[in-house]
Amino acid sequence: MSHLELTLATWDHDRVMALHDERVTVPGITLQSHIHPTSKLFPWAVQDARFDITEMSVSSYVLQLSRGGSDYTAIPAFVSRAFRHNGFFARAGSGIKTPADFAGRRIGVPEYQMTAALWMRGILADEYGVKCDDILWRTGALDEGVRRERLELALPDGMVVEPISEGDTLQDMLLRGEIDGLLAPKPPKAFLEGSPDLVRLFPDFEAAEQAYHRKTGFFPIMHLIGIRKSVADANPDLPRKLYDAFVEARDLAMARLRSVWLGNANRMTLPWLNAAMERTRDSMGPDYWSYGCTANMAEMDAICRYSLTQHLSAATVNPKDLFHPSVLDT
Repeated sequence: MSHLELTLATWDHDRVMALHDERVTVPGITLQSHIHPTSKLFPWAVQDARFDITEMSVSSYVLQLSRGGSDYTAIPAFVSRAFRHNGFFARAGSGIKTPADFAGRRIGVPEYQMTAALWMRGILADEYGVKCDDILWRTGALDEGVRRERLELALPDGMVVEPISEGDTLQDMLLRGEIDGLLAPKPPKAFLEGSPDLVRLFPDFEAAEQAYHRKTGFFPIMHLIGIRKSVADANPDLPRKLYDAFVEARDLAMARLRSVWLGNANRMTLPWLNAAMERTRDSMGPDYWSYGCTANMAEMDAICRYSLTQHLSAATVNPKDLFHPSVLDT
């Protein structure tokens, strides 16, 4: 492989920053660093493949593959993972006490196809018997701005997924009683400001998420890294080199977190960092942020299954087809 200059675009996760600031390098490659929020990166990835190496939404990537292909091939560097029981919200007085009560209700979600919603609907189906078809969906901005689907949906007749009016928000519609609940990727502003009208369905969401992990082994994968296919085809050893570099960058971030945790002074602005670290390791072990295909293939299989049953994928996607052949043994 001759020397390459490639663009790299991710958000500023601690586990990728060593690649952006060149503490970790890839032999024979100069990376041009671009740091953007995923609200910008994901539309760019699926609509014009703007960068050579980019952070991608797992759900949108699976959807594209099911429709005939993507401009990218992926490596199993899962730069974003997040438990999702914390994102189930309802309006006080709506009669919704558990996620099972979402059946037949009007539920808001920023984008139907977003990976957080894919996982939350998977939890609804697997744990509570509520299918995506059982819910009347409204899509749009959570609590500010404008939000649209980044890829066009192709849903079955009779399924209701309706955008809200521009200028309105799902939070405000919930407070007005125009919808009954939310699948939220982050807490709505009104909830953080103490509104009594927004309630979490899992008040002790950490305990619920720990129980979910014990039962399934899953730590929900949100994002992975894509490499432009034309670049990977021309440089077949590149995907494995990049994967190794992302692993090294993650390891540096985890080592840094460990040193802060075990330091004599609390250098991170979290009063209960010790408690959080000890609970995490007790629940998930020391390798709690795993990369690679072997440890995560069952989880990727669940993602592909959810995409099909939730009417996103046009056909069944084999999880192995998401990744470049050179990294399947990781």
